[in-house]
Amino acid sequence: MRIAEIYQSIQGEGRLTGTDSVFVRASGCNLRCWFCDTPFTSWQATGDDLAVDEVLRQVVQYDCSHAVVTGGEPMLFAELIPLCRALRQAGHHITIETAGTLYLPVECGLMSISPKLANSTPSRADAPTWWERHNRTRSAPDVIRRLIDEYDYQCKFVVDQPSDCDEVERYLAMLPQIERSRVMLMPQGTDAQALTDTADWLVPLCCERGLTFCPRRHIELFGSARGT
Repeated sequence: MRIAEIYQSIQGEGRLTGTDSVFVRASGCNLRCWFCDTPFTSWQATGDDLAVDEVLRQVVQYDCSHAVVTGGEPMLFAELIPLCRALRQAGHHITIETAGTLYLPVECGLMSISPKLANSTPSRADAPTWWERHNRTRSAPDVIRRLIDEYDYQCKFVVDQPSDCDEVERYLAMLPQIERSRVMLMPQGTDAQALTDTADWLVPLCCERGLTFCPRRHIELFGSARGT
């Protein structure tokens, strides 16, 4: 399994915000969001091929009961199945961070799904091949249905403009199985000021529509540096 980094920090997003966690960041992604805040796992993927036993060895060195397997897109790797099994046997609560386009029968305590809206598509002029591929594969409703049926889940949507919230509503209408109480809208941005600017209008909009605002505490606290 190609791994970009393994480190301890706090969970910055979602239901477990603030929880001390060990992050296992897989390198490799089947999508190319233009705003990706970990381009070293997608646009310029880097990392080392590590055996499951080695990943587990590094994780258990940290005195931490929560493990977050993120990316990139961890569901690309079949090794995720034995890794999650090993992490659970070692006593970890496991969160999987995924775009919800791929399925693996993994063991986890929380499936954190971040469906990609049209606002994620890269520029056609700058990346024509990825423009087509990203648009074609970014939405996989059948995968989403299976994930929310089989796992405790949350759905986080990255919002850049107010019009994105209308697309979220269309998405939820298409998939009424998704409980609105599990839906979170989080601002796009890689620095604290950008997040604040978007939060100024996104927080009241979430209140108006009965959705949850999702801050990105790790960026507010640490910026977009690796290993945070």
